[in-house]
Amino acid sequence: MARESQHPPRPQLTPRPQLSRRLLLGGAAAAAGAATLTTTAAGTAAAATRRVDVAVVGGGLAGLTAARDLVAAGKTVVVLEARDRVGGRVVNLPLGNGQVTEGGGEFIGPTQDRIKALADSLGVATFPTYNTGKNLLNKDGKKTAYATDGLLGSVPPIDAAGLANAAIVQASLDDMAKQVPVDAPWTAAKAEEWDRQTFESWLRANAVIPSAKFLLDVACTSIFSAEPRELSLLFVLFYIAAAGNESNVGTLERLTETANGAQELRFVGGSQLVPIKLAATLGERVVLNAPVRTIARSGGDHVVTADGITVTAKKVVVALPPPLAARISYSPLLPAARDQLTQRLPMASVGKAIAIYDTPFWRADGLNGQVVSDTGVVSSTFDNSPPDASYGALMGFIEADEARKLDAASEAEVRAAVLKDYVTYFGEKAASPKSFVLQRWNNEAYTRGGPVSIAAPGVLTQYGPALRAPVGGIHWAGTETSTHWMGFMDGAVRSGERVAKEVVAAL
Repeated sequence: MARESQHPPRPQLTPRPQLSRRLLLGGAAAAAGAATLTTTAAGTAAAATRRVDVAVVGGGLAGLTAARDLVAAGKTVVVLEARDRVGGRVVNLPLGNGQVTEGGGEFIGPTQDRIKALADSLGVATFPTYNTGKNLLNKDGKKTAYATDGLLGSVPPIDAAGLANAAIVQASLDDMAKQVPVDAPWTAAKAEEWDRQTFESWLRANAVIPSAKFLLDVACTSIFSAEPRELSLLFVLFYIAAAGNESNVGTLERLTETANGAQELRFVGGSQLVPIKLAATLGERVVLNAPVRTIARSGGDHVVTADGITVTAKKVVVALPPPLAARISYSPLLPAARDQLTQRLPMASVGKAIAIYDTPFWRADGLNGQVVSDTGVVSSTFDNSPPDASYGALMGFIEADEARKLDAASEAEVRAAVLKDYVTYFGEKAASPKSFVLQRWNNEAYTRGGPVSIAAPGVLTQYGPALRAPVGGIHWAGTETSTHWMGFMDGAVRSGERVAKEVVAAL
């Protein structure tokens, strides 16, 4: 959030060239340059003050959406963003020559209505994720190409017993998820039972065929960027239940699929173009380079202190991942349940590695760029080439244990490990990309992981009610607070819309 002179610097749009999830039983950076929100001020600036109706902490999709709706309701607003950019976990990585690739949240799909509506309103178009050709299964040292349009859809070709077991497990998860209220999963009839066990322990008891367990393990790391042992079964069921909208119940298949699933579409110009354009509509209300340090109640107001700016507001919206919200100093102290909750919702672990080639050469081999693997630092990949295929881009997720193993590695070491995997999957042509970009969310100061906060056993049933409950004049947003598509861009937008209504009603 911005260091400011006596007169606040005007956020402006300056031309500049400009990775969320994945896969299982079921996987282009835009060539156009995009504008990026920056500030005109440089160096240290004198502290500035503002008085507004609402201070929004966090300039990601949740905070910006909340600010948009609050302004539309006639409220005065300031958005305080710690980084030198907007978007939060949504970021475009420049490739040069006006080309970008996505370093964070990237895909959208059916029932993700609110992010699609927002993008449409801002003139940001979508295009289909490349899905023509065969997937690759790399397992037990053997590569197998398989079609995604047969009777089994995009299910990898494992043994018949494993497929049958995996199908039963998937159906069981969907059936249990239907019993989880998305607005209060801790109230499910079997919430205590499900929240006493990890997803790993449940899988061991139900995915009894090794190949089925493999598929479900891959699904878990691909969806959550976490290992099954890290997750409460109740949390997993809530996440599945939330993969829908008010008219469509969530399913595991919708989470994992490309066609007709959460990975179906991408944004022309890169996903960060959505928050960039949204921030542009807010103008000087958005302040960059201003990490919030304290939120203190003062009479009927709240004083929000950030680097370079102090804001006095009637209400505060904290639109941050729970672990980052916990780093702010609150006066008076937050209720114990809220503080205990944020201590128990760590970020998962994820990175995205994108190798750029002259052409998407794997397409000539009849492949769509999507891989499921039981080895390597990258266990799932996508074709991230632009709509016109003017260059080739292979994107791989580095997730969970594999991401943590590489946290202290150099970028060169990560690159070497990733390219070794790409060569295994796609041949020697993958060994020499013309460029390589890496986004390591675990090492991002204002994220420290991703794509979402995760809950271990006991968290939701003990502390879940504190997730969205306002504390005095402080209200909570962010994708983790959404009742639908938690952990996705759509969930972030939904949370911003919800909290804006909440605040307007409270003012």
